[in-house]
Amino acid sequence: MSVGIWRFFDGAPIGAVRETAAEVEELGFDAIWFGEYAGRDAFTQAALLLAATSRLTVATGIARFDRRAPITAEAATRALGEAYPGRFTVGLGGHFPGTRPISAMREYLAGMDDAELPALPPPSPRPRRLIAALGPRALALAAERADGAHPYFVPPEHTALARERLGPGKYLAVEQAVILDAPPEAAREAAREHVGLYVRQAPHHQANLRRLGFTDADLADGGSDRLVDAIVATGEQAAAARIQAHLDAGADHVCVQILARTPKSYRLLADLRP
Repeated sequence: MSVGIWRFFDGAPIGAVRETAAEVEELGFDAIWFGEYAGRDAFTQAALLLAATSRLTVATGIARFDRRAPITAEAATRALGEAYPGRFTVGLGGHFPGTRPISAMREYLAGMDDAELPALPPPSPRPRRLIAALGPRALALAAERADGAHPYFVPPEHTALARERLGPGKYLAVEQAVILDAPPEAAREAAREHVGLYVRQAPHHQANLRRLGFTDADLADGGSDRLVDAIVATGEQAAAARIQAHLDAGADHVCVQILARTPKSYRLLADLRP
């Protein structure tokens, strides 16, 4: 059972990325995760973070499979695995427009497995490979063709379902958004802004929330209070309880995304770890 940090580095100067990685490692977290959206290439970003640290696991959460060929992803994974043994985790996800996402991901994973790279043999240990999985078919694919799953934007109820579908031998790393030290009004605004972004623009997250029992009313107007509270834990006690709830539900690792960060946020979170 472990806890890491999840964040976007889009737009952050390289010096700030290095400083963040060093702080996260110094505070004793197990891993640092980052998303790939409109910033640096995910594998380049991972290399920067690995080079700036000596112990920390670095994980893509996620590297977009619609942005690079399978052989390119496999070559980068092998290179980082060889350079930093046991410290790199590749999380994969994304969407090809006009395709069935589960079929596309299955084909992509097969392409990585079948990549002909005779000059770059698989490192030992092989980097852990996870896929962004929410629904039952995606979780079944994670159990079949990957080392586990990296669900994002989910409450502990989903974690219990994911563990059941993955089985006991697969790695389950769950993202959890928290707000630790913002004033109440600012905290509520930040939480609602975070939830609203996904319920307005991400149909796969909308579908997953409906599977968990949330209604159209919960998804309207940027998210109901019930939905916001289910996705974002506000306050130190609530954050600690939510992390523990994911672990109790079967997560092997919880990567915490701190919204409305302040200079002391990482230290506060370090003190809250189980």
